[in-house]
Amino acid sequence: MSTEQLPFPSGPVTAQRLTTDLRALGIRPGSTLMVHTSLKSLGWVVGGAQAVLEALRAAVGDEGTLVMPTQSWQLCDPAVLKEAPEQWWPVIRENLPLYDPAVTPTQTMGAVAELFRTLPGSHRSSHPQRSITAAGPHAVRITSRHPLDAPAGEHSPLGALVELDAQVLLLGVTAAKATILHLAEHRADYPGKRTTPSGVAMLVDGRREWVPFEELDVHDDDFVDVVDAFAADTGLVRVGPVGEATAMLLPARALVDYAAQWFSNHR
Repeated sequence: MSTEQLPFPSGPVTAQRLTTDLRALGIRPGSTLMVHTSLKSLGWVVGGAQAVLEALRAAVGDEGTLVMPTQSWQLCDPAVLKEAPEQWWPVIRENLPLYDPAVTPTQTMGAVAELFRTLPGSHRSSHPQRSITAAGPHAVRITSRHPLDAPAGEHSPLGALVELDAQVLLLGVTAAKATILHLAEHRADYPGKRTTPSGVAMLVDGRREWVPFEELDVHDDDFVDVVDAFAADTGLVRVGPVGEATAMLLPARALVDYAAQWFSNHR
């Protein structure tokens, strides 16, 4: 039996190094910054997710606002997830936990986002499946509205981010993770655009009920393509190293404006 010795990274990645890299990428104090990150991609981070959050906070400063998606897919309608046999769906709907912003964990959002939602001073939006968490001066404005049937629409946290001229940071993840592009899908007009049925367990007049709703059928299959086109056509995308990862910094407003037209022309 033999084992392969995997190479070590170039060295331990500290919070200070991450902050320096983030500043070099173009993040400035006072920024409103939506972050999508893979902790593993950053290398051997001293202190893990806590250190990453310290670096992000230092990069935007006390006057800046950090934002992360904190979605909880486990509360979705089983008919949407299709992870269980159809005959189980009624039992699942009757027994899914109610959404609690302080308790409900994220799913597939990563260790940094999961820690971020629990920090004192973080504000989490009310959508039981597609929540957004923010911390900083604009946190309440970003998270105060989150319509059940339009979780990525104009009156969602994504709309507030565009109004605030936020930046989007892809930290070791691809453009397929750029949640802000779902707002561009809402704005675009393309063949096959449709809504899809969904549902969630909620309290209605103090009683637990299953609440059905319709939402836009969104997908990220062409998100990498639209970001590549945006970068080539505008020159507004900054790419550079952060720790051991490749990071991408994008302006939210310009990206959404561009992507809405691109989806209309290419979908």
